[in-house]
Amino acid sequence: MKRENYLTWDEYFMAIAKLSAMRSKDPSTQVGACIVSDDNRILSIGYNGAPNGFNDDEFPWEREGENLNTKYPYVCHAEMNAILNYRGYRKEFENVRIYVDLFPCNECAKIIIQSGIKEVIYLSDKYKDSENNIASRKLFDRCGVSYKQLNLEKQINIEITPKVKTKGLVRKNNS
Repeated sequence: MKRENYLTWDEYFMAIAKLSAMRSKDPSTQVGACIVSDDNRILSIGYNGAPNGFNDDEFPWEREGENLNTKYPYVCHAEMNAILNYRGYRKEFENVRIYVDLFPCNECAKIIIQSGIKEVIYLSDKYKDSENNIASRKLFDRCGVSYKQLNLEKQINIEITPKVKTKGLVRKNNS
């Protein structure tokens, strides 16, 4: 008999988006994205962070202050990074779906639409009433991109346990 408590496809791909978010160096908001084909193949992943070549240590991570001294004009969102990280042909990107842990802003909505993604699956919608997210919904609705919030039935925990090397032997660290 097969195991019964395995992850659904939606849970699996959202877990990969959440794991990708753990790469973000943003101290306040970590977001990950996972782009998936209609046959459940991962095409690309991304997370929010500084652009290539912009030193993370010199990057302004503040949320408040003068615009140029905050993260907002500089940070690349997870959706943008996942789309730009894709190394295949653009035609293969049509009619795919993207999993993100935070509903996309209006700038990412435009990028998602232009890339050919047809479905957005998200966890949190904490900025639902912001003008940016209202604009995102208008864009998605008018351009034929569906979106749905993933309501997880169970908590999913991922544990990565380090291995300890002892005199040429590798053993699992149980502490």
